[in-house]
Amino acid sequence: MTTEIEWWDYDDTAEMGDALAGDVQFIIESAIDARGAAVIALAGGRTPGPIYAKLSKAKLDWKRVTIIPTDDRIVPMGDPMSNVTGLAKVFLPLGARVIPVVSEKADDYKAAGRAADARLQDFHWPLDLCLLGMGADGHTASIFPGPDLAEALTGRKERRALGVMPDPLPPEAPVPRVSLSLAAIVSARALMIAITGQEKKDVLERAISEGAGSTLPIGRVLAETELPVDIHWSL
Repeated sequence: MTTEIEWWDYDDTAEMGDALAGDVQFIIESAIDARGAAVIALAGGRTPGPIYAKLSKAKLDWKRVTIIPTDDRIVPMGDPMSNVTGLAKVFLPLGARVIPVVSEKADDYKAAGRAADARLQDFHWPLDLCLLGMGADGHTASIFPGPDLAEALTGRKERRALGVMPDPLPPEAPVPRVSLSLAAIVSARALMIAITGQEKKDVLERAISEGAGSTLPIGRVLAETELPVDIHWSL
């Protein structure tokens, strides 16, 4: 693996939230200065909560900021499992645009992925920032082990999103997903990963050591990334 990776370790999630929020704010400000707008992708889940709480207090021109979830469960907006609903609660009141990749429950997850891809074609690309999380199984965004892994990792470069069926389905959210593709993630101008806990740190270190031959989705993503990656970790 030739990617330059820098680890940032913190004593707790509050300290990590402060540091990462500052980094994200700088990226947004730089994009607005350069182009008049910023387009970023943010992870869902519990780990980024302190980051977003701190970021929401930043004095930014939020009306120039577009936020896309890195992935989402195929459930209606407002559902507790909906990532975009959580992002919207934080950032919509500030004036940011929060774009759903899933707007309703759909029986055909592949069709939901195609619809999300078509929607994202309308936005400025590449992303100014992609902030990823990671599961204990090594998945990132919703690039999971399963029947759609190869498509997510090796699909056409123009594809920005696709439908994914994890196998096995995670018990806490046993539904198909829509995810940014590997190509969409690694084309971002800045890539960051935020994780917590020793178990996930061990998994991520294993993925990095395995390089391009990694059996873990996050390892494959990092192997395809050409820009430096910042990994933020706390217990």
